[in-house]
Amino acid sequence: MRAISRSVLPVVAAIGGLLGLTVAARGQSPKPNPVSEGTRNGQWPSYTGDVRGSRYSPLDQIDASNFNDLEIAWRFKTDSLGTRPEYKLEGTPLMVNRVLYTTAGTRRAAIALDPVTGELLWAHGEHEGARAANAPRQLSGRGLAYWTDGTEERILYVTPGYRLIALDAKNGVPIASFGQNGAVDLKREIDQDIDLVTGEIGLQSAPVVAKDVVLVGAAFREGFTPKTHKNNKGYVRAFDVRTGKRLWIFHTIPTPGEFGHDTWLNGSAAENGNTGVWTQITVDEELGLVYLPVESPTNDFYGGHRPGNNLFGETLVCVDLRTGARKWHFQLVHHPLWDHDISSAPILADITVDGRAIKAVAQPSKQGYVYVFDRVTGRPVWPIEERPVEKGDVPGEWYSPTQPIPTKPPAYNRNGVLLEDLIDFTPALRAEAVELTRKFKFGPIYTPPVLSRVEGPLALLTLATASGGTNWPGASYDPETHTVYASACDACLTRLGLVPPPSKEISDMNYVHGFAGQPFRISRGPGENAGADAAPPPAERPAAGGGFSAFVFNVQGLPVIRPPYGTISAISLDKGTIVWQVAHGETPDVVRNHPLLKDLKIPRTGQADSVGTLVTRTLVIAGDSQFTTTADRPRGAMLRAYDKTNGKEVGAVYLPAPQSGSPMTYRLDGKQYIVVAVSGGPYSGEYLAFSLPAESAKGAESR
Repeated sequence: MRAISRSVLPVVAAIGGLLGLTVAARGQSPKPNPVSEGTRNGQWPSYTGDVRGSRYSPLDQIDASNFNDLEIAWRFKTDSLGTRPEYKLEGTPLMVNRVLYTTAGTRRAAIALDPVTGELLWAHGEHEGARAANAPRQLSGRGLAYWTDGTEERILYVTPGYRLIALDAKNGVPIASFGQNGAVDLKREIDQDIDLVTGEIGLQSAPVVAKDVVLVGAAFREGFTPKTHKNNKGYVRAFDVRTGKRLWIFHTIPTPGEFGHDTWLNGSAAENGNTGVWTQITVDEELGLVYLPVESPTNDFYGGHRPGNNLFGETLVCVDLRTGARKWHFQLVHHPLWDHDISSAPILADITVDGRAIKAVAQPSKQGYVYVFDRVTGRPVWPIEERPVEKGDVPGEWYSPTQPIPTKPPAYNRNGVLLEDLIDFTPALRAEAVELTRKFKFGPIYTPPVLSRVEGPLALLTLATASGGTNWPGASYDPETHTVYASACDACLTRLGLVPPPSKEISDMNYVHGFAGQPFRISRGPGENAGADAAPPPAERPAAGGGFSAFVFNVQGLPVIRPPYGTISAISLDKGTIVWQVAHGETPDVVRNHPLLKDLKIPRTGQADSVGTLVTRTLVIAGDSQFTTTADRPRGAMLRAYDKTNGKEVGAVYLPAPQSGSPMTYRLDGKQYIVVAVSGGPYSGEYLAFSLPAESAKGAESR
């Protein structure tokens, strides 16, 4: 049964004080909706700061002169919010009206914290039993949504069991008038039959609220060995924020008579699934337009069961906020075969190109391209050319003869693998890498997957696919300079081979990910959950890049791909150019301390992962994604600040574990805070809040 709000008794007094503040505020003249205002008022009311995907705040109390002075203002450990500790805390909190809201723990509780002290104000958790145990997307998820009409305030989030919950933001009590006693069962009214307990569908991203509309996507089990290509379909829906009534549904796999149905040949639209929106949705409230970043169809690397271009797989789709009617679309990859899910929030940007003002939408990608469109018409801002690509020879596969390649901006990370991408610290290491990869195929982006053969090719070596480029943390955008700041993995290597599954019980696909001549194992995707609530054992907690990082396939313990392993790039949307690029993250211990490299001076390599960035008036802020140990600090990671104009690192403070959720910032009572989730390896989830000491904060105010 659903649990009533599990309010924490010792903090009732704190809640009472909070309510007094809220009531007092309501006695004043009406204020703009904080969701529409975004971060201009010092708050952080939506997962990306605003519903435009920006991850930007104009705050500047914390800057280059004092970043190193940051101290921990409070910390909140999430261990007790569920059946056991969580080692994959990916949330980004909200801060609205003097309350911080987020999700936490293996049960995915919605919680409210005092943003000055980190004190727990209330917590709400759902007990979903077998439904949660069977959920494809478990643990704490990535966040929640806030809504207000100026009087009432609500928090909305999606449970592991795929239900949309609406809570009173003041106390965490379910809104009885929303759905059925505060919950909408998202496995119902989805234009397909899904078992309410075992049916595979879920979501770990935050719902998005724009005006009075709640937008919810869909996600499926991670991994490259689906049981069936007849998986459930990832339709997108909108609900009334007050009642929970379904307003519209968008079929990401078109039904008969709908636009795009003919791009699924041989009736394959009815026989295939996935194609959901598992990452963040973006909204232009002024234009009333929604931007849907759609993922791959089943399966990631083999499409023989779905001949055709497969709209709306790996397509940016613009729909009407009120009706869900399609306005325009652009398919980034035809007939997807590389797991190029559109994995991060589209970014709305008002830019100036050759003297012309453009309302644009910019889509970062795993490919390392930023695709830039007029967000009203869908026309590319710079030409995106259909270029011929290699045709593969996997039996039964259907291949698109061309793929769209942007002419601007240029790729900001490696995609594909060429011989020159292999390790080059020394000639001996390069020679060993060449020998190690002798049976593998190389090629540029969109080189097709190969049928794995013992004699070769054993697999395709490729970058910027499953876990490369910019992944779910996404990018940030500076509306002052019209610059996108994108973190990317440059060494998240995928060995892409296809083999028949050993039995139909494993999968009914003709081919799945695997290697000839090696014992078959069900392939886990990057970052996949390990069981219902459990942390993976230490040996299964990769440093970066899931199961497909450069560190898994190595030479003498060193990554087979040369540095940099991870970068942050500043990309001008006015000019379509890369302004600067830096290696992000401390050089991994295995490289920095390797005996074969002790006499070499190696610049910082960065770390093989994609992390979320935060941009303020003067800084770009992001944390390391891996543990390292250096002479001047214990084992841990660093939260780093870069001058946003040139990429120079201007400060860094210690984190006890890697950044695992994207940072956010807010201002309260004259003080700026930065909050970031950390977890991984042996360190369970924790939210850390940083602020300046009183003297430093006062000095910043006086400038």
